[in-house]
This record gives sequence, structure tokens and C-alpha cells, in this order.
Amino acid sequence: MEIDVTSLWGESPTRPAGFRQTLKIGRREYGFCWIPAGEFKMGCPEHERKAAADASREDGYDFTFSEETPQRDVTLTRGFWMLETLVTQRLFKEIMKENPSVLHKNGDLPAVFVSHKYALKFCRWLTKRLPRGLKATLPTEAQWEYACRAGTTTAYNWGDRWDDDKANVGSHMPTPVAKYAPNAWGLYDMHGNVWEWTLDWIDDYPSCDAVDPTGPERGKYRSIRGGASNSYPCEVRSASRFAEEERWGKHDIGFRVLLTCE
Repeated sequence: MEIDVTSLWGESPTRPAGFRQTLKIGRREYGFCWIPAGEFKMGCPEHERKAAADASREDGYDFTFSEETPQRDVTLTRGFWMLETLVTQRLFKEIMKENPSVLHKNGDLPAVFVSHKYALKFCRWLTKRLPRGLKATLPTEAQWEYACRAGTTTAYNWGDRWDDDKANVGSHMPTPVAKYAPNAWGLYDMHGNVWEWTLDWIDDYPSCDAVDPTGPERGKYRSIRGGASNSYPCEVRSASRFAEEERWGKHDIGFRVLLTCE
């Protein structure tokens, strides 16, 4: 009997943020959290940018973090479902029949050494395994930051002060997903562990407010978000954004998927 995808996974004005549903993929259930349509301030305010730049100099390097400004109001008109964890090596192997993570092999660790193009291929192949009407893709930068913040306006989704007990940063080793507490919308590892590919080419933010923004139509670098175990705390803030060539898969870059109901 075919699942009524629209009623279970479609837009709903009464479904609370962070509502969790599971899908069985292979032999395991995977959780997805509901991220409702809404508005938020994307980027970081000037006082946060200055504090991050000061922190970077204290750590021995000099970043201005100017690519995170100007801060702007963003509206997302459609809700979506986000995988509660990074894509694990186990899930990647279930879909792609291989595990490209060559340094640390463990089914519960994030899948890494996955290029942006290969992450998109994973999304296409995963879509074929989902109930008809559901589509897997990567989040845009706006969707990622909105989901990471989970209603907060602080540097991290738990507050403005760094807390070593909240995320895997500085260890230089990946940890199994969901080792640390989730944010208010049920998402794990939005700060630290491994960087996450987004859908967008990276570019400077325009100063105007935006509705459902995406990056430029073409470019050289894709945006990565969230930071990694080898990052500094100032690099893993909700607003932090860095660039990476899409053809490279690296030891500290993974991804998570979101689902839309077509």
C-alpha cells in the first residue's frame, strides 16, 4: 500500500518545528526533523564579526569574517525536512554501495571524502529509494543557517559563549554522529565534527533582504558550513561560511540532506 506522502510529509501550519519522523532505508530507520517556513536574520551582526576576528588573532591567524556581512532579513516560504544527523558512512554505503571515507572507517562516523558532485549524486540515488513524491537534495546556505540557528540569534545555537561540551571542535578527530546534544529543532552536529556542503556557489551577500535566496548561478567555490573537529570555535558559529572547490572530497567535509515533498 502506497504511503500518503502529502499528508505525512507535506506542508502543515500546525506541525511544530523539530517534529521528527523516520524513514526506513535499508535495515535502519533514519530521523528527519521538520523545519517550518519562517523568517530570520542571516549573517552576523558587526559586534559578533569583530569578536570572531579578535578571537582568530588570539589563535594566531587573522581573519576578518567580512564574508558573513551584511546581515539581512531572509524569508523561507516553504518548510522542509532535514536529516537529523550528518550522512553516516553506513547510510552512504547503503545507497552508493561503497564507503569513500578512507581514514576512519566506522558506520556511525560522518561520510567524508565526498565531493560536492558526489554528494548530489547521493541525493539523486537516495531519492529513488524514497516514497514517491519525496526528493532529497542539499540545503541552500539560507536553509542550512536557518536550521542551525533553530530560532536563535546568538553566535552558536546555545548562546554567545563557546562551550567545549556542546560540539566536537579542536579534537582533530571525527566523532560518531549524535554524540553531542541536538539544537532546539532536533539537529545534531550543526557546529563542528565535519564541514557540510551546501547547494550554493559562494559569493558576497547582497545588502538587500531576500526571499528563498540561493547563491549565484555559477562560480568556482561551493559554500561549506558548520566547521569541523580541526576548526577553531570562531569558525563554527551559525553564520560562519567558507569556500571549497566542488570537485574535491576531503577528510573534514561531509554533508546532510533535506527532503522536500513535491
